[in-house]
Amino acid sequence: MTDDIQALIARIEAQERALVFHGFSNDDAWALGSILVELARERVLAVTIDITRGEQQLFHAAMPGTSAHNDAWITRKTRTVREFGVSSLLAGQRAKLGGHSFETAPWIDPMRYAGHGGSFPITVAGVGVVGTVTVSGLPQLEDHALAVEAVTAFLAGA
Repeated sequence: MTDDIQALIARIEAQERALVFHGFSNDDAWALGSILVELARERVLAVTIDITRGEQQLFHAAMPGTSAHNDAWITRKTRTVREFGVSSLLAGQRAKLGGHSFETAPWIDPMRYAGHGGSFPITVAGVGVVGTVTVSGLPQLEDHALAVEAVTAFLAGA
């Protein structure tokens, strides 16, 4: 199991190194969010999508079948990325590798943070993490994969 976790961590770290933006504007948030909405529509996915830059929410969409509970998960996952500077899945997997769940660490308030997949850092070259793209509604690995797929598609077209 430890080997599986280490392999997943290595894959996520590689994604975070590779998926770097040259800049990130309001228009970029709209375009990235639109990619996610289109993917969700094509696949009939009940997900909520959120994109931020700093503390500002630039894009938010809730597909049919979602609820306000998805927004609560988005808030917790986004805070995790802001606090730790890595994807929420990576934060959770690193804790798991350390022998505990992210939410049971003594320095984590589980009502404010979530080490579950779905929030991916928007990193700008030469600047660092400037925002988040977050998906909620699927199992955590699928939330993460959908966010990564959209960022990859956006960067390929940029």
